[in-house]
Amino acid sequence: MPQTACSGTMFTTPSGFSPHLACEGPGPGPGACLADGPPITSASLDTLIQNLVPTADYYPEKAYVFTFLLSARLFIPPPELLARVCELCIKQQQLDQIRKFGPKILQLLTEWTETFPSDFRDEKMVGHLKDIIHRIAPCDEAYWKTLNQVLQKLSQRLSLMSQGEESIVKVSLNASSDKLVAFKTKPPPIQKDILSICNDPYTLAQQLTHVELEHLSRIGPEEFVQAFVQKDPLDGTQPCFSDQKKKTSNLEAYVRWFNRLCYLVATEICMPAKKKQRAQVIEFFIDVARECFNIGNFNSLMAIISGMNMSPVSRLKKTWSKAKTAKFFILEHQMDPTGNFYNYRTALRGAAHRSQTANSNRERIVIPFFSLLIKDIYFLNEGCANRLPNGHVNFEKFVELARQVGEFMTWKQVECPFEEDRAILHYLHTAPIFSEDGLYLASYESESPENQVEKDRWKALR
Repeated sequence: MPQTACSGTMFTTPSGFSPHLACEGPGPGPGACLADGPPITSASLDTLIQNLVPTADYYPEKAYVFTFLLSARLFIPPPELLARVCELCIKQQQLDQIRKFGPKILQLLTEWTETFPSDFRDEKMVGHLKDIIHRIAPCDEAYWKTLNQVLQKLSQRLSLMSQGEESIVKVSLNASSDKLVAFKTKPPPIQKDILSICNDPYTLAQQLTHVELEHLSRIGPEEFVQAFVQKDPLDGTQPCFSDQKKKTSNLEAYVRWFNRLCYLVATEICMPAKKKQRAQVIEFFIDVARECFNIGNFNSLMAIISGMNMSPVSRLKKTWSKAKTAKFFILEHQMDPTGNFYNYRTALRGAAHRSQTANSNRERIVIPFFSLLIKDIYFLNEGCANRLPNGHVNFEKFVELARQVGEFMTWKQVECPFEEDRAILHYLHTAPIFSEDGLYLASYESESPENQVEKDRWKALR
């Protein structure tokens, strides 16, 4: 069924996750880090910040940098964190030779701007970044060149992000799926249908993969953290986000796309007047779903299955009896929620393994069932406190969070290997879509209500 933003009643505990990750013993000492000692399970925020700052002889592991930058925003706003890093850099600069220390702080800044570019939309962040630059760049001309490259790449990323957000707004305005119209009569006929635009299942699966990867490319890792920001009773600080909706706009746009695809599939099936045509559309989408599975596009696969399982579609028994559905039941089995989506998780691991050993972008594609990924992260967040009773940050929780988000970050970087078909893409984004009431009306017009409940609903809709 179509998905909505997360709510606690929707979730099942992800397999392999224990809600008792936290180690409540004393945290590591000031010098602890992932590079030189045992994994950190908990520590004070000050210690974790200190472990982020490199020295002449030390640089934190990349996994630590990603984990801390991802999770630290729950405890300290990014501008304040960068200011703290800047202060520690000044102190470190007094202890170490700049020629030994400079390249490492440059590396840290590069990782930060590349992985979390949206942090630098804040003018304070840019100010702190330039402050660090002015302190270390004069010591070596090569630093100026490197730092200018960092700033140029950051500017380009921010520009692309703004363009992407503008296109999301345009699509939302054009997509009629966002307008739930209550029809009083049979929905007006739609002039075009999917088969008139594309009658090849593999081609449509490729274009759906284009849309999915485009959405994935816009989602920043920080959105997964910001989606579940709440006041932690053990955390005395205030929430770090003022404009929450804007912080998760790309994530929310992706959920809307899933819902639109569900309703598009249902609309295409319910619209034809003749039973034979409806059966033909069902068979077509079954083949599209199978191609999505083969590609590794599990999100479109689940959206198609969800659309075909919507009540206005599933009640069309005469239509389904005319369609060849053996392949559909196989696909349903693959996405069966039983055992916390055991079959799907097995298929996802297989796709991930193929991606790791792939020789081409075609084999590297892994597009997870996004709503389930969000639910897994939600349960991880709900199952563990951000802070332990002693005030330490529950870092082990965030290591697991970073593992899940980091895997997603790898998958979203794949470039789509398929050629774009602008006509198909335009149709997917703008084709008229019935509201739920419109779907029921079209369904009842195609196959009359069979029981009193359906008759009453049809009467109420008309």
